[in-house]
This record gives sequence, C-alpha cells and structure tokens, in this order.
Amino acid sequence: MKKYLKAIILLTSMMYFACIAANPNPTHDPIQIILEEWQLEITSVLVKFDSQSSQLRRELIEINAALQNTTQPLSQLNLLIRKDAVKDQFAQLQNTTYAEVSKIRYLKGLAILKILYEKVLALDHHFAAIATFNEINSLSNPNHYPEFAGVKDLIKQSGNRKTGLELTKLLGDNVYANIATTLVGLFNSEAPREAKQEELAQVDCIMDFTLRMHQDLNTIWFETAFLQKSNAKIKIDLEQLFIEYTKPIGYFTPLPTCRNTDDWDAVQEKLKAYLTTMDTFLNDPAQAVKAHKMQVNLEFPIDRLLQFITQYNAFIDQGGKFYEKFKIILDSYEHATQCQHMLPPAYAQLKADIDLAIEKFNTAYKPLEVNASKKKEILYGINEYE
Repeated sequence: MKKYLKAIILLTSMMYFACIAANPNPTHDPIQIILEEWQLEITSVLVKFDSQSSQLRRELIEINAALQNTTQPLSQLNLLIRKDAVKDQFAQLQNTTYAEVSKIRYLKGLAILKILYEKVLALDHHFAAIATFNEINSLSNPNHYPEFAGVKDLIKQSGNRKTGLELTKLLGDNVYANIATTLVGLFNSEAPREAKQEELAQVDCIMDFTLRMHQDLNTIWFETAFLQKSNAKIKIDLEQLFIEYTKPIGYFTPLPTCRNTDDWDAVQEKLKAYLTTMDTFLNDPAQAVKAHKMQVNLEFPIDRLLQFITQYNAFIDQGGKFYEKFKIILDSYEHATQCQHMLPPAYAQLKADIDLAIEKFNTAYKPLEVNASKKKEILYGINEYE
C-alpha cells in the first residue's frame, strides 16, 4: 500500500510541475518550487529504494525457506553465502539511498541559500531607497516650509525690537520651541491684525501637521533604521552560513565574491568532485567510516540553513508588521483632507513608499512556508509518507 501511495504522490507531483512548465506563474515563489521539487526528488529516490529493497526482502524469504527445506551441507553453505551477499546488497542499497537523499538536500539547500541572498540584497536596496533622515526632518520641521519662513520674516520686519526674542540655533531647530516662539512673536508683532491673521492662515496647517506628526515621523525613521541594521545582520549571518555550507566541499570563496563573479559553476565542480569521492568510499567497505564522515559533513549545514530560515522568517514577519504600523501612523493625521493643499509631496510619496513596502513584504520578501513535516524532511531526509 505504501508503495502505491508513493507512486501516486510521484505521479501527481510530476503532473504539477508539468503544469507549471506549460503555464508558468510569475507570482509563484521560487523557493516554494524548490521545496516542492525537493520533496518530489526525495520521494522518487524512496520509491526506487522501496522497489529494490522489496525484491531483496523477497529473496531473503526464499533463501530462509530453502534453508529450512534442505539438509544437504553443500546446499546450506551455498544458501548461507547467498544470504550474506543479499544482506550486503541491502546494506549497500541503504547507503546509496542515504547518499542520494544527502545530495538532493545539499543541492536544494544551496539553491535556497542563493535565492535567500538575493532577497536580502533586495531588502538592502529597499532600505537604501526609502526616506532618509534629512527627508523625514524636512517633513517634520516647519523651518523647511517657505510659508513658515515667510511668517518669521514678517515678525522680524514688524516685531517689537525691544521685547522681541531671537531663538538660539539649538532652540531654533526644536519644533515645539520654534512654533511657540513664532506664534508669540506673530501675536506681539506690530503688523496690522488683518496681515497677522492672513499669515496665520497660511501656516496653520503646517504648524498643525508638524506638531502632530513630528514625533511619529521620527519614530518611522528610527524604526526603519533599526530594520535596516537588522537586515545587515541577516546578510552577515547568511554570508557566514555560506562559508559553513561550502567548507566541506572545499570551496572557500566568500558569497559576495561568488555572486559578483558568477562563480556558481566552480561550486558545482567542487561538489561534483566531493560526491564522486564519497561514492567511491561508499562502494568500498574498508572506507565506510570515511564515507559516513563525508555524509555527515554534507548534512550538517542543512541544520544551520533551517535555523537561518527561522531567523529570516521572524525578521520578515517583524518588518511587515512595522510597515503596517507606519501606514496606520501616516493615515492617522486627522486633518489630512482639510490641509491637503499645504502638505508637501514628500508626505504623499512616503505613504506610497510604505504601501509598496507592505506589498513587497507580503510577496517578494515573504517568509518561507516550511511546515513541520517539511522541516523533518529537510533536516533528516525523512519523507512524511515513509
């Protein structure tokens, strides 16, 4: 029953990938495709093992039955020799299957690592392209608005020079002190009341927006800087993982250099040579310990890859939530409609950038969907239908 179930799974998977080839879906995540191919290839290996091992088990049953039915010493000796040979074949089949699963896991893991690095680099570019501190400061500081500067000029021209107070540069850059002093100066200036009222109407939206949104806009910048720093750490961790991943096969070029020089063929050549040596040791009983050690060295990085996927998923999930919060913050300005004519284009652009970031965190950067059974398969080579 198990064999037929595996055959059905294999056939279904083949049909699924045939459909993808015929109707490629650009929105289908490449890592998910790799994970599905991973399962398909491991299932194929296990189906082959199941078929061959069943044949050897049947042969052992026949040999045991023959041993019970014969009393001839020579026949018994030949049967026992044959039985040991079949057991050796079975052990060899297990080792070969184990090696095949290890190869698949290593190659697919390497492909996932490569794609993850592109995602992390894309995030790097994303954070580099978002609003800088100076841009945020321009939005949240009234001094950067020409209309507000005009009011301050009016105060200087028509203010009471005996009672007027000039802010220091330090306080002049403080939003709250700046606005409070400007309002007091406007009210106390010797300009006509109509002129003062007109000037106030020109800047009421600017002052309201900067007073209400100053802290929130700064929060967006600081938390984005935190995300950028976290992504930099993710990048460093991934580059270190690549070192650990390729060290067993004798490839020592750093990941950035490998990517920039398109040196992936060299990685494949190193892996091919490593697997050839491992296969040679597998076929030599005297080298069984070396073969086992090579397999362990090949499999150990898979555990680190799985840990990194968990780390990456947590970061992307956190980043998506941060940007959802940023969207709520930017949409919270209650006078956005009333003051629309006075709000700078950079405010609308920032909102558009946040919306785009949310979309990217849900698509291009989204977490990898690796369920519990898939993790077992990746980490241990265990198929859920075994």
